[in-house]
Amino acid sequence: MRQRKLGQQGLVVSEQGLGCMGMSDFYAGRDEAESLATLERALELGVTLLDTADMYGPYTNEEFVGRFLRGKRDRVVLATKFAIMRTPDGKWLGVNGKPEYVRACCDSSLARLGVDHIDLYYQHRVDPDVPIEDTVGAMADLVRAGKVRYLGMSEAAPATIRRAHAVHPISALQTEYSLWSRDPEDDILRTTRELGIGFVSYSPLGRGFLTGRFTCPDDLAEDDTRRLHPRFQGDNFQKNLELVGRIKTFAAEKHCSPGQLALAWVMAQGEDIVPIPGTKRRQYLEDNVGAAQVRLTADDLRRLDGLMPKGATAGLRYPAPTMAAVNR
Repeated sequence: MRQRKLGQQGLVVSEQGLGCMGMSDFYAGRDEAESLATLERALELGVTLLDTADMYGPYTNEEFVGRFLRGKRDRVVLATKFAIMRTPDGKWLGVNGKPEYVRACCDSSLARLGVDHIDLYYQHRVDPDVPIEDTVGAMADLVRAGKVRYLGMSEAAPATIRRAHAVHPISALQTEYSLWSRDPEDDILRTTRELGIGFVSYSPLGRGFLTGRFTCPDDLAEDDTRRLHPRFQGDNFQKNLELVGRIKTFAAEKHCSPGQLALAWVMAQGEDIVPIPGTKRRQYLEDNVGAAQVRLTADDLRRLDGLMPKGATAGLRYPAPTMAAVNR
């Protein structure tokens, strides 16, 4: 596993990270023992970047990752997030970027994770009612206090990124990016590259759709939140299934899995991009890590652009109310 730099402040991570969300929330089929084995295997394979958030669970994912980290803290680049508020039973309460909330969230995350500092601390979503300068100013105080090493943002608009970066250097922007979610190519990647900010791609496998594992909506458990996503519903599902069929055919020619091809495409978009595919099973982790060995030529990349061109995916990536919180 090679290394990549995120930003210009010294943050170095494995070229592929691991998203831990599904180990505790949103997706069905959770198994704590297998998730722990998956985390252990990730370290064995050279994956150093582990990604969590206080709202996953809520709170339980940080606690779970914290238990795993005991005795291993120096082997991990730990990323977590704040800003999305949920009740203990999971109800959504909105977004909070107030400075006092930033400070309280950081202290709570440190306690749940059982660590004395967070390597990469993200604002999970931008609070439109709080000037970004105030939020990032509070985050910068955490850096000066030694509680956080590097700052990140998630799903922020270019103008917001610029304002945040002027307050304190932002090392990474985390936003959905994959063969079927290419919106960052419009302005966001141009902005991060101009400012020297690294890009962390979440859901680089299209929430698992690009692996080819799903053939109909009923393949998802009743409590799987992907059932609420437009891309996994009705005619959209069938149209997107046709697109994935093209990826499966090409992957067979490349002697790799469809998921490896999709991840290799993300990794080929630039040395400043680090995907963080999420999984809670060793089998899928090992397949994902194998994408680092897939080499795509310029002709391969052009062909993939033709097979799944930008804008071809049917449906919004989130339900409409959730989409209102991105790119702001």
